[in-house]
Amino acid sequence: MSDAESEPDAGGILVPVGESVTLRNTVAYAVQVAEETDAAVIHFVVPVAWRDFGETSNAERSRSGSLLERVEVWANEDVDGADVSVETAIIGDDEYLFSPDDYAAVLAAYASSNGLDRVVVDPEYSPGGNVPLLRPLEVELVRRGFAVEEAPIGQPTRRQQLLGRGGTAGFGIIFVITFGFYQLLGGFTIVTGDAFDFWYELLTGTITAAVVAGALHRITISGTPHPARTAIRVGRLCLYIPYLVYEIVKSNVLITFIILHPKLPIEPRMTRVQSAVWGGPAITTLANSITLTPGTLTVRSDGHDLYVHALFPAAREGLFDGALERAVRFVFYGRASAAIATPEERGDCEILTETDEEGEV
Repeated sequence: MSDAESEPDAGGILVPVGESVTLRNTVAYAVQVAEETDAAVIHFVVPVAWRDFGETSNAERSRSGSLLERVEVWANEDVDGADVSVETAIIGDDEYLFSPDDYAAVLAAYASSNGLDRVVVDPEYSPGGNVPLLRPLEVELVRRGFAVEEAPIGQPTRRQQLLGRGGTAGFGIIFVITFGFYQLLGGFTIVTGDAFDFWYELLTGTITAAVVAGALHRITISGTPHPARTAIRVGRLCLYIPYLVYEIVKSNVLITFIILHPKLPIEPRMTRVQSAVWGGPAITTLANSITLTPGTLTVRSDGHDLYVHALFPAAREGLFDGALERAVRFVFYGRASAAIATPEERGDCEILTETDEEGEV
């Protein structure tokens, strides 16, 4: 198509893809739109959030590559001799993708660099896994000046089965945690009580745990749990807890010294640390660990940016040294991932508030 070659900015379609029940129909619709609008090329892309450890990174990249190969085969079948080329790419693997704006920014950057002005989205596309980000993503893309349309595909009714995305493993994990917490609240009378207490706590605990697990396992666990990996992480967590207790005790000693010191040598500062952890459980563990350590308080998290109030210099220096960050990486990603530069060495930390010579912020 000579017109498309002379005006490359007018003839491109971007299609972000992910596993869905309507993906095949979306591919066909994108090809149809390309033929009707004389678009020269269709770019099918998979936004993949940044990862920093080999096993998960390789597995995710492999899944994304296989998905794109399948999409390319479908698209070429639908093109069937028409003058439309098909391109595929994995994007965003050097970024931390968290919010709809993050995904929109990556897609917009790719579209702009390839002269694409139209975006076709799968109505079942879910860039955040189980999190419903499609509508906000579309709004962000429109705000950036792109023409966005959903493939007009009827969404099939889905049966909510126990063996869904969370699966029996996810149900079992939530069940065990809930049952154990229920017994903790009851003072473990299932063990210390008589026969009536045993059967009563067993029955009520089982019913409660089953209800909670059935209601929450799809929400709490976004993917299929791996029992072996989960067991390894639990083992690492058992090693992490004594270390965290040590850090809490050490910080308490420093706090006590400051309180008893006649000059009360505190230097409260608001700081920002760009943590090298990702995913809800890891970020939550790090943020809560920082808060549990006296002298530091995690005020807010924004993606993997943590805004922390540090009360005295030693607390701030410990935060910038990244000891807790490395420990949390050990828990979730393994021993090799703990060997990482500190936030200060990476330039991933800053003091957001300073004081004047009189000590006022």
